[in-house]
Amino acid sequence: MNRPLDWNAERTELLGRTISDLGLSVQGTRVERLTARLYEELGERGVAFRPPVYLSDQWGCPDGTPLIGVPFYLADPRLERIEAEESGAVEGDDEAMRYLRHEAGHAINYAFHLHEREEFPRLFGDYGRPYDEHYAADPLSREHVRHILGWYAQKHPDEDFAETFAVWLTPGLDWRTEYQGWGALAKLEWLDGIMREVASLSPPTPALTDDDLPVESMHWTVAEHYADDEPLPVGDARQFDGDLRRIFAAETEAPDGEPAGRFLLRHEGELVTRVSYWAGVRPSAVRTLVVALARRAEQLRLHVAGLEATTLIELTAFQTAVVMHWRSTHILRATRDEAQS
Repeated sequence: MNRPLDWNAERTELLGRTISDLGLSVQGTRVERLTARLYEELGERGVAFRPPVYLSDQWGCPDGTPLIGVPFYLADPRLERIEAEESGAVEGDDEAMRYLRHEAGHAINYAFHLHEREEFPRLFGDYGRPYDEHYAADPLSREHVRHILGWYAQKHPDEDFAETFAVWLTPGLDWRTEYQGWGALAKLEWLDGIMREVASLSPPTPALTDDDLPVESMHWTVAEHYADDEPLPVGDARQFDGDLRRIFAAETEAPDGEPAGRFLLRHEGELVTRVSYWAGVRPSAVRTLVVALARRAEQLRLHVAGLEATTLIELTAFQTAVVMHWRSTHILRATRDEAQS
C-alpha cells in the first residue's frame, strides 16, 4: 500500500512538476467560488457582463482583453501552501476579492473601450502613457481611491480606472460618503454614470490564446515560477549592523532573550506580508532582506531584549524604510536612464 508523502517530500515533488501538467482547473475549486461571488456583485450592480476567469501565472488582464487571469496556485490547497511559504502569505478570500474587483475593472474598461471616451484623459490621465513597474506615489493624494496594496491607483491611468471601479463595486461601501471632498469622487461619479449606460450590454469576449498565458501554456516548473522573482540586492549585510544593534541587544546584555536570528525567521512570513504591503513591492524582495538580516544578527550574536510586539513594530518600520528607499532609487535610475536615452 502506498503511504502518503510527508509535506517536505510532496513539496519537492510539486516544485519539480511542470505547471501545465498539473491538470489545474477553475471548476470545483476556491477560484470558482470566488468567481461566483464576483458575478453576484456585478449582478447586484445591474451589470450584465461577466468577464471570463481563467488560471494564469498571476493576477491580471491580458493587455486590452476583457479576460481575468487568476494565479494558478489558488486552484490547489497544496500550491497555496507553497505560495505562502515562498511569498510569506497567500490571499485570503477578502484580499482575493479585492484583486478580482480590480481585474474586473480592467475587463470592463477593455470590453467597453471606456479609455477611448473623451472624459477619460481628463479624469484619469493619458491611457497611452508608458507603463512603469517602479512608479512614484504620493501617499497624501486625494485624487485617487485607495483599494489594494500601496497607492496602486497612482501607477497608471489604467490602474486608476480599475481601482476606481473596484471601489464602486465593493458591496456595502458608501463611496460617496467615503470620498466626500476628494478629487477621486469625480471619477467615481463619472464611472457610476457610465455603468448605468452600459450595464445591460454584454460585449463578446475573445477566446484564450497562448499569448494570454493560460495555465495550459505554462510549460515550466513550479520551482521555476518562483525563481524569476526579483530579489533585493542586499550585498554586504554588515551595512545593517548599526540598525540591528539598535533593535536588538548583545548576547551579554540579554542572555535570556531569544536569539535575534531565530526571532526574524520565526516572524518571516508576518514581516514579508506587512512590509511588501506597505512598500508596494513583491514579497520575494522583502524575503531577501529578512533572511539577510537574520543571518547577520546570528553572526553578531544579538538577542531580543524588549517586548515581542515592540520589536516587530521596529523591524517592520526599519525594513519598510529600507525597501522604500530601494524602490525610490529604482524610480530615479529609471527616470535618469529614460532621459538619457
